[in-house]
Amino acid sequence: MRTVAVLAYDGMSVFELGIVSEVFGLPRPEFDRPWYELTICAETPGPVRVVGGATLHTEYGLDVFAAAETVIVPGVNAGVSPELIAALRAAHARGARIMSICSGAFALAAAGLLDGRRATTHWRYADALRERHPAVEVDADVLYIDHGDVLTSAGSAAGLDLCLHVVRLDHGPSIANAVARRLVVQPHRDGGQAQFVEAPVAADPEDARVARSMDWALGNLAEPITVATLARQAHMSERTYLRHFARATGSTPIRWLIDRRVHASLPLLETTRTPIEAIATAVGFETAVTYRHHFGQTMRTSPSAYRRAFNAPE
Repeated sequence: MRTVAVLAYDGMSVFELGIVSEVFGLPRPEFDRPWYELTICAETPGPVRVVGGATLHTEYGLDVFAAAETVIVPGVNAGVSPELIAALRAAHARGARIMSICSGAFALAAAGLLDGRRATTHWRYADALRERHPAVEVDADVLYIDHGDVLTSAGSAAGLDLCLHVVRLDHGPSIANAVARRLVVQPHRDGGQAQFVEAPVAADPEDARVARSMDWALGNLAEPITVATLARQAHMSERTYLRHFARATGSTPIRWLIDRRVHASLPLLETTRTPIEAIATAVGFETAVTYRHHFGQTMRTSPSAYRRAFNAPE
């Protein structure tokens, strides 16, 4: 998957283009291995006007775009042309990896690549994607979804999470973590989009107490933690705590805690020989069976398969 092509179009923000360029376009001689070859393409080669009054110029059109091994569509701000649909279908038919960032999912859906599949996009556009493409199972609670051949990500910054995920798939966790360090971002970003959805009411000062209880939980994941435990940390009744937690995070305390425990286990799977049973205990699951169940629900794979995929030592 060395050749990467990203679509540029009139009126686009260069942020998402910059994410792709930073991860896949910069040379990485320090890794001593072949890196990606990035090409910026447009539906019509030539000048492309971007937000802020600037213009970029590319010599490459949809023929080069469709020929790449990894094809990326950033957020689109207008209808999807028949030519772009044809290029995406052609790329997918010959085995390319197709990725979208933010509202770029609309282009993939228009090409029929998301029919019968889970997909994500920015939470603001999730309802529109459902209405326009009812064959797509839209999940607005995640940062990205990987089907192997087709990958979608949430709002613009989630495109960075997806790009690092792809580097992790292609080059392993050590390389992906090194790229993340150079970008000064987390290799794994916990949680989903729900924490960013606009709240219908103003923030409550008591939410700070919820936040402190969450910080406490993150430092004590190996300990038994219940809703009652968290409520005591926040000096609230359980009922009050549940209400404030849901408003602050868009989730439940137990669902949030499971997610954090699963994500806390990832570095152990990637970089150690620690048995699955010991990892389950280290991150706070009562049994390995419970850990495997929740890991599968969260990551859509098993801990052992994740370990093999990311080249952790056996």
